[in-house]
Amino acid sequence: MPLPSPWWDADRHRDRRPGLLLRGQIKAAIRAWFTDQGFVEIDAGALQVSPGNETHLHAFGTDLVGTDLERRRLYLHTSPEFAMKKLLAAGENKIFTFAPVYRNRERGALHAPEFTMLEWYRTGVPYETLWDDCAAILELAARTAERTTWTWRGHEAAIGGDLEQLSVDDAFARYAGFRLLDTCPAGNADRDALAARARAAGIRIADDDTWSDMFSRVLVEKIEPCLGFPRPTIFYDYPSPEAALARAVPGRPEAAERFELYVAGVELANGFGELGDAGEQRRRLMHEMDEKARLYGERYPLDEDFLAALPHMPPSAGAALGFDRLVMLAVGAQNVDQVIWTPLTQERK
Repeated sequence: MPLPSPWWDADRHRDRRPGLLLRGQIKAAIRAWFTDQGFVEIDAGALQVSPGNETHLHAFGTDLVGTDLERRRLYLHTSPEFAMKKLLAAGENKIFTFAPVYRNRERGALHAPEFTMLEWYRTGVPYETLWDDCAAILELAARTAERTTWTWRGHEAAIGGDLEQLSVDDAFARYAGFRLLDTCPAGNADRDALAARARAAGIRIADDDTWSDMFSRVLVEKIEPCLGFPRPTIFYDYPSPEAALARAVPGRPEAAERFELYVAGVELANGFGELGDAGEQRRRLMHEMDEKARLYGERYPLDEDFLAALPHMPPSAGAALGFDRLVMLAVGAQNVDQVIWTPLTQERK
C-alpha cells in the first residue's frame, strides 16, 4: 500500500490549511483567556535532567557536550511539569504554557512523537477549579471553530454547558460491575482482590499482571469506551496507586486528587491536586522507575532540583491538555497530523 503524499505536497497542504489556520485562532483565544484570568505565560526549556518519571512514558535522550568535551546525559521533556513547579516554588502563582513536548514509542491517530501541550497551574485553589478551566477552554475552541458538536469514531459530544462529573469508583461500578477502591484500601493495592473482580467482569488476567496492569486493562476495555459523550466527562478521584504526582483526597487515602477530561471518547487532559511532600514524591517516583526497569530494562534519573524545590511550592493544582487533540476535535479532523503544521514525515522506502 503506497504511503500518502507528504504534508508539503501542495494539494494536501491546501486541504489541511483551514484547520491549521483555526489552530492558530484557537491558540490565540486560549492565550487571551488565560491572560484575562491573570496568568503569566512562560516558556519551559525542553532539555532536562529528567524527562519525567512515569513508568510507561519513553523519552528522547541526547548528550550535552561541554567546552571541555565532557558529556552529560540530558533528555527532551515529556512534559514541562517539573520546570513549572519550580517556578511555583520561586513565587509564581498562575502560569501557563504551550510547550512542545516529546515522547518516544508513540505514533498514531491520537499520538505524535512531537506535539504541543497546554499546561497550567493555579496556587491556593481546590483542584476542582481546573474542571471549570477545562469547560471554558472547550467552549472557546468550539466557538472559535464554529462547531459545537465534536465527533470521534462514531461518538458525539455536545460542547457547551455543564460537564459530566463521574468518579473513577462510580464508573467502575457502573461499567465493570465492581467498586475499584475496595481493591486498594488505605492506598495499598490488593492484587488478588482486583484480579478476582476483573475476571468476574470478563477481563483476561495473566499470572504476572500487577494491580496497575489490571486497572489499565479494565479501564481500556470497559470504562474508556463509555466516557466523553453525549457531553464531555470529568473522570475524577483516581485510585492512589495510579496518581504518583497527586495528593490524597482529604480523609480518603485510597483516592487521589487526579482527574482526566474525556471528549467523544478521547482523553484530552490530565490534572492534579499537586503533591507537595518531597519525601513521599521521591518514594513514588522511585517506584515508577523500578517498574520501568522491570518492564523495559531502563530508568531515568530523578530531578533532584525539582525535589529540592517541592517543599517551597505552595498548595497548587495543575493540568495538562493535549492541544493538538483539542484542535483535531474542534475542526473535525481524524488524525492529529492533520492539525500539526509540520508533522514528522513517515519514512519513504
